[in-house]
Amino acid sequence: MLARQSVRLFHLPFSFMLPQKVAVERGYFREEGIEVDLVERDRRDVEVKYIPAEETLTDDYDVDLYPICKWESIRRTWDMNDGRIVANGTFANLPYTVFTRPDSSVESPSDLGNVPVGVNLRTGQEYTARRALEEHVGSDEIDLVGCGMPTDRLRALHEGRVDAVTLIDPHSTLADYLGFRRLLEYDNHMGIVGSDDVDRNLLEAFLRAYERAVADINAEPDAFRGTYLEMLEAEKAVAPDVFDDVDVAAVREEITVPRYEVPEPVDRGELDDHLDWMQARGLIDEDATIDDIVAPL
Repeated sequence: MLARQSVRLFHLPFSFMLPQKVAVERGYFREEGIEVDLVERDRRDVEVKYIPAEETLTDDYDVDLYPICKWESIRRTWDMNDGRIVANGTFANLPYTVFTRPDSSVESPSDLGNVPVGVNLRTGQEYTARRALEEHVGSDEIDLVGCGMPTDRLRALHEGRVDAVTLIDPHSTLADYLGFRRLLEYDNHMGIVGSDDVDRNLLEAFLRAYERAVADINAEPDAFRGTYLEMLEAEKAVAPDVFDDVDVAAVREEITVPRYEVPEPVDRGELDDHLDWMQARGLIDEDATIDDIVAPL
């Protein structure tokens, strides 16, 4: 166990980050010698994206560790010098799903060429969505449009401002309830970025505590339904119009807590392949190298 160490840990209030909150609430980080200060933003103050696009977390927010989409972790560490990647993984059995309206002429993923697809830009979604869509349409036919947070994307689809959107549970189940059609599913990959103060001992202690929370949730998922569904309740408060015709209690009954996985220390080879993919599409500077992106732990 570490000698007592204080850590500012950024928290995303999304379904795939449930173990992080459980590890805090059950004292697992504390038992590993980590005194966690959980850094959260008020959802009501977030208009576009939860992780600030123009501010660094490791400097402006003085954060030691933060989770983020794996592709965005590559871009953010290089473009913004916002820490270095220390871990990555799938985190949960929670795929992204592309939805369209029930009356849409889009019948399959191959129909999405030159069709506006709503994502949340600068979160990594544009990379995961692009990679998934490339298996069905030409890369020059992909049209990704920034529509903001999950409820904002649902609103944009409902109002006809885009013809498809990407969502993840619990919003995918909400979209099912609202009658939208599923077109495509693809994996959600995450990374964990650390400041210069994060060494191997701290990372290993963090992952041990995280693993205990994962084991608890997977062993008894229904015991965590209330915490898991907190985000859906928060979204109802932020965008009540989207929920006008929604029986939230019925939606809650349809949602199940997913099976979670434990992040692993960063895989340099895997991230180097992702970096090559991004560079080939002009999504990141050609000068970027994996040594500038991955922490030398």
